[in-house]
Amino acid sequence: MASEEASLRALESLMTEFFHNCTTNERKREIEELLNNFAQQIGAWRFCLYFLSSTRNDYVMMYSLTVFENLINKMWLGVPSQDKMEIRSCLPKLLLAHHKTLPYFIRNKLCKVIVDIGRQDWPMFYHDFFTNILQLIQSPVTTPLGLIMLKTTSEELACPREDLSVARKEELRKLLLDQVQTVLGLLTGILESIWDKHSVTAATPPPSPSSGESGGDLLSSLLQSPSAAKLLNQPIPILDTESEYICSLALECLAHLFSWIPLSASITPSLLTTIFHFARFGCDTRARKMSSVNGSSQNSVLGQERGRLGILAMSCINELMSKNCVPMEFEEYLLRMFQQTFYLLQKITKENNAHTVKSRLEELDESYIEKFTDFLRLFVSVHLRRIESYSQFPVVEFLALLFKYTFHQPTHEGYFSCLDIWTLFLDYLTSKIKSRLADKEAVFNRYEDALVLLLTEVLNRIQFRYNQAQLEELDDETLDDDVRNRDLQTEWQRYLRQSLEVVAKVMELLPTHAFSTLFPVLQDNLEVYLGLQQFVVTSGTGHRLNITAENDCRRLHCSLRDLSSLLQAVGRLAEYFIGDVFAARFNDALTVVERLVKVTLYGSQIKLYNIETAVPSVLKPDLIDVHAQSLAALQAYSHWLAQFYSEVHRQNPEQFISLVSTALEAITPLISSKVQEKLLLSACHLLVSLATTVRPVFLIRIPAVQKVFNRITDTSAQRLPDKAQVLVCRALSNVLLLPWPNLPESEQQWAVRSTNHASLISALTREYRHLKSSAILPQRKVRLEDTKVIIHQTLSILEDTVESISGESTKSRQICYQSLQESVQVSLALFPAFIHQSDVTDEMLSFFLTLFQGLRVQMGVPFTEQIIQTFLNMFTREQLAESILHEGSTGCRVVEKFLKILQVVVQEPGQVFKPFLPSIISLCMEQVYPIIAERSSPDVKAELFELLFRVLHHNWRYFFKSSVLASVQRGIAEEQMENEAQFSAIMQAFGQSFLQPDIHLFKQNLFYLETLNTKQKLYHKKIFRTTMLFQFVNVLLQVLVHKSHDLLQEEIGIAIYNMASVDFDSFYSAFLTEFLASCDGVDSNQKNVLGRNFKMDRDLPSFTQNVHRLVNDLRYYRLCNDSLPPGTVKL
Repeated sequence: MASEEASLRALESLMTEFFHNCTTNERKREIEELLNNFAQQIGAWRFCLYFLSSTRNDYVMMYSLTVFENLINKMWLGVPSQDKMEIRSCLPKLLLAHHKTLPYFIRNKLCKVIVDIGRQDWPMFYHDFFTNILQLIQSPVTTPLGLIMLKTTSEELACPREDLSVARKEELRKLLLDQVQTVLGLLTGILESIWDKHSVTAATPPPSPSSGESGGDLLSSLLQSPSAAKLLNQPIPILDTESEYICSLALECLAHLFSWIPLSASITPSLLTTIFHFARFGCDTRARKMSSVNGSSQNSVLGQERGRLGILAMSCINELMSKNCVPMEFEEYLLRMFQQTFYLLQKITKENNAHTVKSRLEELDESYIEKFTDFLRLFVSVHLRRIESYSQFPVVEFLALLFKYTFHQPTHEGYFSCLDIWTLFLDYLTSKIKSRLADKEAVFNRYEDALVLLLTEVLNRIQFRYNQAQLEELDDETLDDDVRNRDLQTEWQRYLRQSLEVVAKVMELLPTHAFSTLFPVLQDNLEVYLGLQQFVVTSGTGHRLNITAENDCRRLHCSLRDLSSLLQAVGRLAEYFIGDVFAARFNDALTVVERLVKVTLYGSQIKLYNIETAVPSVLKPDLIDVHAQSLAALQAYSHWLAQFYSEVHRQNPEQFISLVSTALEAITPLISSKVQEKLLLSACHLLVSLATTVRPVFLIRIPAVQKVFNRITDTSAQRLPDKAQVLVCRALSNVLLLPWPNLPESEQQWAVRSTNHASLISALTREYRHLKSSAILPQRKVRLEDTKVIIHQTLSILEDTVESISGESTKSRQICYQSLQESVQVSLALFPAFIHQSDVTDEMLSFFLTLFQGLRVQMGVPFTEQIIQTFLNMFTREQLAESILHEGSTGCRVVEKFLKILQVVVQEPGQVFKPFLPSIISLCMEQVYPIIAERSSPDVKAELFELLFRVLHHNWRYFFKSSVLASVQRGIAEEQMENEAQFSAIMQAFGQSFLQPDIHLFKQNLFYLETLNTKQKLYHKKIFRTTMLFQFVNVLLQVLVHKSHDLLQEEIGIAIYNMASVDFDSFYSAFLTEFLASCDGVDSNQKNVLGRNFKMDRDLPSFTQNVHRLVNDLRYYRLCNDSLPPGTVKL
């Protein structure tokens, strides 16, 4: 024993040294190596057993258990059976003897090690593994220990990791399912007996009438039985610490069991009722009260523990709720669950003299509220359609409770989560109404009141007038990443956006109600805003707003913020006034648009954006925001204006003309570099919408528009900021290029418009076109920077101009190209001069890409060929290498845009660009591919492979000449193959890409191959079938075995099936045998088992299941074989 004793002391001192903060990393590495070597020795476990029973050092115990864990999970196969028996008997004895004194993390680790043995050996060699656990649970002294063992067993055996064969996984699941009924019975018994033992059954005095406990009517209607209601109204028992601990362990076990067992009769009504009893702990505020009154820390811990029982119980309920597949016999249980949860909801949202709902919710544990909200979301999203049909389920009363719960949430996040639930409910209602046109009215009548209430309350919540304290807490400075909408927004913007989505969904269901609720509120705030004119006084420096009292300024601030929000709401609703309902809702929409036009004009005329105020840091941004939002709201109605135009253009268009002219009067003063950018951009966007969506024929004749033309083409005027300049130029170009609606071709005045457009573009590109002569000369540094600015400014405008008409009629595109022609030629001439300036090349290629996408027909074949040839000549191997390897992301972007241009070229139908195919393929395969193939960076790869895919997809006959005659004669179409070497090189590149770690590229390329197979039968082609098919299958199988792209398991399985199904006979007779023969790390017997287990199924689900089984078991066998001691002889 001396050696064991000595080893223990040595180990303790090593561990203490290892975790001491003075130990160097070097020394730590030495100790780690020493410990690893010790663990690898055969028989090290005997020392560890001694250490565990003889030490009190936590580090030593943890190390010893890690040795056991390693032995059982990685080396168990090679452990002699005598040793296994000894370990199986010693570890549980150790646990029983010390479980009360061990630190909890050591005890849990020891439980896990014993469960790991069960995972390997139960029931064959460790037949009493599970019975021991059941006995532990049933003996009062060891109940907690038994429950910990049970939970660990559920975690480790029901969903085991992959160090087991598929057959063993299935066996374990079946063995566990056989025990479920017994286990659930035991857990129910434990929870019930503790509840009953501590229940306060003594007669409690009746509640006083003032305490507002009279929720009985709704409750009885929910529960359908007075006895159940009475049961749930019992006071909550006060548990001792030990009982609390046992209950929390039992509920944790249930939550894990529910995550994998199917819904079935084993989950009895009495178990559900018991779980609900415990869920009440979460909504019991008295526990918190006691702790605060008595002030002792012991009591506050007790309060938290009780709250935790409620949280655990709700977790159990949510696990059951999240199962979408509900057997018929379980539906009744579900109904009962909902009834009981809504009893809890009613309890949480009950108001009485002592409590408002909000203060009651604030007293509850935040996690409990989260779990409760999760429950409500699951109820609405998964089960509402199922439950709504039960006549005894009062849906409207449920909505009333949800309403209270939503609008008394103590946190913003909680409120957002509840709004999500309402959104789900409104979506459900909308789709229900669309699918059940017959009883539409009945559905409306049932829910109308609830929806109107919801709308009013959500609108109140976004107004400072009603909700100032909460709204002022919201951050409107920091931009957060909004995952759902993939954009950046502040907390305030998110709050407003989510609220307005709910408003819009109600509007869709109840348009007239929604409008009559919203418009008067907007009107009230508009009165304040329009009344500001009387407070504007002229001072020496300009205009000043004569409102100075602090209280007045604060009220004005709130009113302006509300007006801004309500304008956004009105804009959000614009889509519900157009289309089929245009006529029916015309008057409402007209009222809105007239108001908006009036407000925008008023803001521009009295120049509120430039006014001096008493609190400039607050009121000035408010005034600018209201002005910008009024323009944005008017812009939202541009589709309505377009429809209005098409209805009235024949008869009396006066009203329409007046609306548009006034709007333009409001816009033009704002198009100036002196106006704040937020406001300037809103005005520009509105101008673009009028020019693009509404397109009135008289637009160009309005003096305000002519003024903008003059301003933009006047070189002496100060240029607008880039974004605004581009938008204004787009609007002006569209005024001239887009066909006027409602007019025949003969009245479009194309000749005049064409001349005007040419002179507009000519004025905008004057400086740019002059660069052509000077570009050839060597550039001085200063000149170069100026030149770059001109190029950037001009190309951003031209690119935008082309993009905005790319989907329009041929005539518009023709005129556009005529105006741009000279600038395009200048760009091509400048290109070689700037080939080494990747920022310039990037912008030029962006422009050319847009041209190719939008105007390639108009550019004509000869010029297009000239462009492509110029690019092909410029992008030599050296230039490509310089761009990709040395110029960082800009250089890569340049090459990617070049490849994108080629993608457009190879997709062009007809024969025009076919002559370029050989040089495009050789550029890809001989110049770009070798540079990027070996780089781990994903840059350029995605674009290159997309180009290769397009080459194949759109030019299939370049490789496979299929003649109808040949196929008729032979009865089968065996095409002639052309350009075989290029085809093989492309396929090889695809194959290589599957060996690289980049998962996005892998997914994209797998999709391309599958598409080529669907559309062109790639896998069936002779060249693919005979020389490549099984190479691809092999690579894909290896990827699965190495788990390098696990997220794509399903897609890879389907692709393997599609490839194998081309020739199942060869797959089963030749490929599978060869694949297994080439697998290292497994012996011949294991290979035979793997082969036998792969059934010769030919349907997709069974085949992919077989593939995943093969992969799992191959990995498992390798793991086992690695764990055998060296020199083991296997028979």
